[in-house]
Amino acid sequence: MPRSAGARRQLPIGIQTFADIRRRGCYYVDKTAQILELIENGKCYFLSRPRRFGKSLLVDTIKELFEGNAALFEDLHIGCRWDWRRRHPVVRLDLSGSFRTPAELEENLLDQFADIAEVAGIAADASTAAVGLRRLIRGLRRHAGQRVVVLVDEYDKPILDALTTPELARANRDFLHGVYSIIKACDADIEFALLTGVSRFSKVSIFSGLNNLADITLDPRYSSLCGYTDDDLDTTFADRMTGLDRQAIRDWYNGYNWLGDETVYNPYDMLLLFDKREFDAYWFETGTSTYVVDQLLERNISAVDMDNTLTSGDLLSNFDVAEAATEALLFQSGYLTVRSVERDGRRPVYRLGYPNREVRLCLTERLLDRLGAKEPLGNARRLQLPTLLRTKDFAGLEAWLRSMFATIPHPRHTKNNHADYEAAEHQSYVVQRASEQRHTKNNIADYEGYYASVFYALFAAQDFDVVVEDSSSHGRLDMAVLYEDAGIYLFEFKVVASQAQQGQALGQLWERNYAAKYRKQPGPTYLIGVEFSKETRNIARFDVQPAKEAGCQPEI
Repeated sequence: MPRSAGARRQLPIGIQTFADIRRRGCYYVDKTAQILELIENGKCYFLSRPRRFGKSLLVDTIKELFEGNAALFEDLHIGCRWDWRRRHPVVRLDLSGSFRTPAELEENLLDQFADIAEVAGIAADASTAAVGLRRLIRGLRRHAGQRVVVLVDEYDKPILDALTTPELARANRDFLHGVYSIIKACDADIEFALLTGVSRFSKVSIFSGLNNLADITLDPRYSSLCGYTDDDLDTTFADRMTGLDRQAIRDWYNGYNWLGDETVYNPYDMLLLFDKREFDAYWFETGTSTYVVDQLLERNISAVDMDNTLTSGDLLSNFDVAEAATEALLFQSGYLTVRSVERDGRRPVYRLGYPNREVRLCLTERLLDRLGAKEPLGNARRLQLPTLLRTKDFAGLEAWLRSMFATIPHPRHTKNNHADYEAAEHQSYVVQRASEQRHTKNNIADYEGYYASVFYALFAAQDFDVVVEDSSSHGRLDMAVLYEDAGIYLFEFKVVASQAQQGQALGQLWERNYAAKYRKQPGPTYLIGVEFSKETRNIARFDVQPAKEAGCQPEI
């Protein structure tokens, strides 16, 4: 039914069916130019994107295209460029269900095969899923006289859902390997194939039988195939953008990149923002994996380091049951994205970082939660930190920080041979400096990394502008917090074994003249030396001095 003039279109929240979106007259970001390029340039593809980026809608759009439903594509790029006499039978498989055993997974696939065969009017009897898929593809080819299109949505979900039970994950992986290998075996009967999912499993596992798939995950031509660009917001959603702060939208939701010329927005975030007209962590709060957060804590991964990680292309695809590289785990989950590409000889090296404010805030907060530091940040307590900084209540800030550190538990087990206390410190890291420090024998440096990283998580989780290990001509500052025009707070951390060692942190701040680099920033600058006791595992000394009183000079 046509809309009346000036009527707003419906936001397709929760709608992943292309026909439903088009028939309802919903907003639709036209991706058919890239779809057409994909079809014309190749045959069998694999695409990895985080959850809720529009993979299911992409798959369904391709299904309608090959089935020849021309009316759905009117006014779209591909509408006048596609030969609508060209129709192909489509096998579309959806593995988004929950499966406790490979037997349940196989039963579900056989049911999907039977439904497709029934609609096509062919027989579909088979004892196994692999046999069933082969018979279905060849049967459709003979019946229609055209080659078959195979589309698999969420190909890896039965594996990812079982990662906490490695035996089940491996069983589902091995089962699916046998099923997916049929796609290559039936190559002569296939017109086009696309598998989508969150993770790119290593070539030695599920993809070893699918070496005919072209991986377009990091292909610049298709970087925005899923997700919204700035141009999409300005055109498709122009009427919904009115009244919203454009820069705030970018800060909150933009930033995802798969080597394209421009970054993209998560569609789910944007649709909820347009609907509710409030900034919130819509994507992050809809199923953030506890497995990912647990892995970060278990591996002692630093929230600081996550925002500036270097990795190779091989590492980004190095994902398998119980063998996932941390960079791959975070990148494929959507918690890190590509910031820039560098060269190490002939091979590309990718610098990864948080894509946007939503991920940075929520992931650091979730790490604090898992560490046991959430309670003192709850409700009214959570709002105290900005007030303490704005009012320059440094005594209150010290008390607030002491109460936070007092709540963090220190488990008594470890994988190394350090003493009990040292083991507890290592196991408790929310973050830890660079990966090479992860196994260091310099325990004092380890402790300082631990405390610095907890500080980072506390301030970053509350949306402060935090800079860590900022370099200047005088050295490297541990942490700087820039709070609009309320001030700049420069932190130096030390771990001390005795009272005689105290007082060094503040002295180092003014001796090295760290404040000089920030003298042009609005607001006063404060030097804060924080020293921790190995014995009490809390703050031993907290010194504050305005930078002007420390006699800081402009940096030369």
